[in-house]
Amino acid sequence: MDRRNKPQAPQVNIPSRIREGLPFPLGATWDGLGVNFALFSAHAAKVELCLFDESGQRELERIELPEYTDEIWHGYLPDAHPGQVYGYRVHGPYAPDAGHRFNPNKLLLDPYAKQLIGALRWSKALYGYTVGHPDADLSFDKRDSAPFVPKSRVIDPAFTWGRDHPVQTPWDRTLLYETHLRGFTMRHPAVPSALRGTCAGLMHPEVIDYLCRLGASALELLPVHAFLPDQHLLEKGMTNYWGYNSIGFFAPHPRYLASGKIREFKEMVAHLHDAGLEVILDVVYNHTAEGNELGPTLSMRGIDNATYYRLQSDAPRLYVNDSGTGNTLDLSHPCVLQMVTDSLRYWATEMHVDGFRFDLATILGREPGGFDERHAFLVACRQDPVLRQTKLIAEPWDCGPGGYQVGGFPPGWAEWNDQFRDTVRTFWKGDDNRLAGSADLFDQRGRQPFASVNFVTAHDGFTLRDLVSYDRKHNEANDENNRDGTDHNLSWNHGVEGPSDDPQINALRLRQMRNLFATLLFSQGTPMLVAGDEFARTQHGNNNAYCQDSEIGWLDWDLDADGQALLDFVRHLIRLRLRFPILRRGRFLVGARHEELDIKDVTWLTPAGTEMTTERWEDGHNRCLAMLLDGRAQPTGIPRSGADSTLLLLVNAHHERVEFHLPEVPEGSRWRRLVDTNQPTVEEDTFAFASCYGVTGRSLLLFELIRSDVPGHPDEAPVFCEPR
Repeated sequence: MDRRNKPQAPQVNIPSRIREGLPFPLGATWDGLGVNFALFSAHAAKVELCLFDESGQRELERIELPEYTDEIWHGYLPDAHPGQVYGYRVHGPYAPDAGHRFNPNKLLLDPYAKQLIGALRWSKALYGYTVGHPDADLSFDKRDSAPFVPKSRVIDPAFTWGRDHPVQTPWDRTLLYETHLRGFTMRHPAVPSALRGTCAGLMHPEVIDYLCRLGASALELLPVHAFLPDQHLLEKGMTNYWGYNSIGFFAPHPRYLASGKIREFKEMVAHLHDAGLEVILDVVYNHTAEGNELGPTLSMRGIDNATYYRLQSDAPRLYVNDSGTGNTLDLSHPCVLQMVTDSLRYWATEMHVDGFRFDLATILGREPGGFDERHAFLVACRQDPVLRQTKLIAEPWDCGPGGYQVGGFPPGWAEWNDQFRDTVRTFWKGDDNRLAGSADLFDQRGRQPFASVNFVTAHDGFTLRDLVSYDRKHNEANDENNRDGTDHNLSWNHGVEGPSDDPQINALRLRQMRNLFATLLFSQGTPMLVAGDEFARTQHGNNNAYCQDSEIGWLDWDLDADGQALLDFVRHLIRLRLRFPILRRGRFLVGARHEELDIKDVTWLTPAGTEMTTERWEDGHNRCLAMLLDGRAQPTGIPRSGADSTLLLLVNAHHERVEFHLPEVPEGSRWRRLVDTNQPTVEEDTFAFASCYGVTGRSLLLFELIRSDVPGHPDEAPVFCEPR
């Protein structure tokens, strides 16, 4: 027998040493004198607290928690302190057919652990059953898993936040910037090599300065909760890079802390807040890393499998798999719901996070009969005094029946709008558009345009550059024979698959990127950019880089001339969005007439300058249109400079030049061109009302009406974020 697998004899417990403690709060809580340990398990027969040395390598003793109150096992150790390494062994029935998988030979992570130490080492000892046994998961494994699993660690939560407070950027001024905490700085030349890929690297002054100069208002970070690598990826020399494989909902991923201390995450948040930047976390509460019935026993499965997970009602040995990853957390149970909401409040209050993006959020609102917007979790978020003040963003779909719920979340939620993504992609190939904020999905119950989180690309899929450079995915580096990743990319390579030496093709690709950015930033709703798209980052056609903790998944900060020009162009677009509130108004554009001024909030025009008719809208070959936005028609005024501006957006998705007649304006007024995506650099110019403007094929233009009767004009865009 491998001596590492042999359980070490723990020291005999001194009966008077452990006190009964309290059933709350859950987890390991340092009170300045000792540590209270509390663990929920409704079906356990006994719970042992296992103490380890500082390295987590040697088990020192096992202590039976002495009290059981309201399904909470608890005890108090007066001689325990921050830094104490621990885990649990939970006794109870091993009866998979009844949904129970207790096995005290398996050391378990505390679901409420605030810090994890040590790395997972894949071993057959991790499984509650004997791998390879004819009875599969109905068998029982007696090997000790402690040498192979991460351990929980008690922390001291004290931190001096000083003057830090929530940024609370209004939704209409929010621009989400989705990025991977590690990949963003792994190749950043200004970040010291020892800090790259960590919280310390992300708070580097040059990194924060870049985000501010870009115009981002909030970082949406891919999962930072502690997660585990997949065994099959490690065997191929890869890992779960994105982190959608959570095992701890309260602990930062250990690899993201250069110092090994929790305070590093808090310092990062404080520095970002000081620059006016919000922090949004992508959170995964729909499943855990324990997988299906053949997965390892690491935490919740061994603590109380029948409570934490949704099991098939007619076969509780098996898991409901609405997540597509093997298991699904059961948020219908009050104690599981409590764990998730406690986690959210912890990150909002203790870590000062500003909001959350919920992966596969439909699961969080699932009852046995399907999605219900009155699910206890959604109700809890809306009524909770802490959570209702944060930004809540849903990925409104999952893999279960009826899982697609775009527009179906209750007021107070924003939602990823994949219909915007698909429509914009197909439009610039040649189809439909959703410039007006997807009112058909979100204009209900007082929801505002911000509820639609608009995006053209996300972490999952092609980068923007690859979207205009590849017709097909190229995921060979993932070592799955290019079978992984979606085939529904709605992409276009413009005649050559991948990199091209043809200057005309490259120019058209860059123009299409400018078109896509302009469409995103001039549309009603909350825009989301993906890190690196603004300077034409490529993943070489890989549309599923979840396992690429490599140069494929990391940002390359060595910009060429085209990348720098695109970055400057995107900065200009963002400043225009901030300058003109009509581009981010608080009401949906519906073509309503302002009776007193006899104007509409939006008027759709043909290239001839006439108003669009129903017949014209239904013409599947209509590739050209104009959008006249009159800020004076806003029902509730926005007391900011530029609120009453009139803008004209011209769009030509046709491949040939089209002549647009600019609308008539009062005498002495004129149109000023702010954007022409046919030009890689910004060149402003003015035109008389009778002008006819030739719009290059596949390009977009934005004009501002300069009125002769309005003195002064906001020529400079406001700075978005700056040190407080």
